[in-house]
Amino acid sequence: MTQLPTQGPTHVTWIVGAGGLLGTAVVRALRQRGDGLTMTSRIQWDNAALAQQQLAEGIELLVRSADDQNCPWHIAWCAGAGVTGTSAHKLQTELETLHHFFHHLSRQPATRDNRVFFASSAGALYAGSANPPFTEQHAPAPISDYGRAKFAAEDIVAAYARTSNTPTVIGRISNLYGPGQNLAKAQGLVSHLCRAHRTGQPVSIYVSLDTVRDYLYVDDCAAMIRDALTLELPDMGDPAIVKIFAAARGTTIGALIGECRRVFKRSPRIVLGTSANARFQIRDLRLRSTVWPQIDRRALTTLPAGIAMTEATLR
Repeated sequence: MTQLPTQGPTHVTWIVGAGGLLGTAVVRALRQRGDGLTMTSRIQWDNAALAQQQLAEGIELLVRSADDQNCPWHIAWCAGAGVTGTSAHKLQTELETLHHFFHHLSRQPATRDNRVFFASSAGALYAGSANPPFTEQHAPAPISDYGRAKFAAEDIVAAYARTSNTPTVIGRISNLYGPGQNLAKAQGLVSHLCRAHRTGQPVSIYVSLDTVRDYLYVDDCAAMIRDALTLELPDMGDPAIVKIFAAARGTTIGALIGECRRVFKRSPRIVLGTSANARFQIRDLRLRSTVWPQIDRRALTTLPAGIAMTEATLR
C-alpha cells in the first residue's frame, strides 16, 4: 500500500488485476494523483476456488482499511484473461468468480461515497452492432462467446450497483495498447507490430487492412478511469453508468502499419492469413462517448508517440 498523503487519504482504492496492462497503468495514475491509498493483491486466477477466497479476503481488507482511515473505498476491476476465442468453459469460470466477488461485496455496508469501476470491452459488445460510430446509446450485439460473457459480466456488476446503490462505472474500453501488453494473448496488434520490428519475425493479420479500430493509449485510459473514480460528476440517476473509454479516432489497420513504418523507419513484416475467429471481428469499430464528456476532454497521446513508447519497452 502507498504512503499516506500529507492531509490524510480521501479514499482507499483496490485495483483488482493490478499486474495487467490496464491495472498497472491505473495504479500508476492513482499514485500520481497522490490523494488516496492504493491497494493491490496477488490473485491465483488459475485456481477458481482459491481466487474466490483471496478476493473475499481482499474485500474485507479494503473495507477495514477504509474504516481505519475514515474514508470511502473504491474498487477498479481491471482483471480478465479472456479474449475472442477463449473457450466457453473458461469464460464461465471467470463469470462465476466475478459473481462470487460481487455477492461477497454486497454483504458489506453500502454508502454512496464508495465507487466501483469495471473494465469491459467495446469491441466484444458492439461486434454485431450497426451504424458506427458507436455510443452508449447503441444496443450491444455480442456475437462471440467472449462478447456474451462480457455482456453477462456487465449485468452482474449493474445488479450489484442497483441493489447496493453504489455508484458504478462500467467502462466499455476500445483497443487498448501500450507498454506491458501480454504478448502471449491473441490481442494487442500495436504491441505485436512492435515486437515484429524488434525481432524481425512477421506478425500475422487475419482481418482486412481496411478494418477500423479505435486505439487508446493505456495511460490515457487509466487517467480517464482515475477521474471516473475520484471526480464529482453529475448524477445520472441510475447508479450503474455505462461509459465508453476511447480516443474517438478511427484508424484502419493499413494506416496503423503506415504509422509504424514512419516510427520504425522501415515496414514491419506482416503476413496476411485467415482465422476462424476473424468472423467475430467487426469491420468498423469507431467509437464516441456521450456520457460524462468532461472526462474525455484531455490531450491524448498521439498514435506515433504511443507506438514509439510501446516499442521502446521491448528493448
